[in-house]
Amino acid sequence: MGFWHFLFVRAALVYLIYTALLGTLFYLFPGLQGPFRSSHVHAGLVGFFLQMVMGVAYWMMPRPGGLRQDRLEGLTFVLLNAGLLLRLVLEPLYLLGQEGLRPWLGLSGGLQLLATLVFAFAMHRRVVTGDMLRKMREERERRGG
Repeated sequence: MGFWHFLFVRAALVYLIYTALLGTLFYLFPGLQGPFRSSHVHAGLVGFFLQMVMGVAYWMMPRPGGLRQDRLEGLTFVLLNAGLLLRLVLEPLYLLGQEGLRPWLGLSGGLQLLATLVFAFAMHRRVVTGDMLRKMREERERRGG
């Protein structure tokens, strides 16, 4: 497991614990549900689930021709977590009436969208057919490598 794969999985587990703790606090302090429900759901779906999927996909998906994507993996991780953390911090304040935070929440969504696009681009390069792999291998052998 590479560095970025490790960070994706570890961060996903942190968000899982955050989500479980917040869910427990909802039962103890029902008033928290209003400002934190959306953050709770977002931390679970994006922070845990999506991040776990991305980390495992980067780790386990085939790398045709020895493809290395460290920069794309790192960019995906940084964009996703920057956007997610921005949302988790600001959204409860916004829901409590701080209207001026709306543009920052838009930025958080934009960062998460960019992370998703980078991930999709990286995975697009990894999804190949057996025939495509054969052609890549033949081309490499033809060039003497």
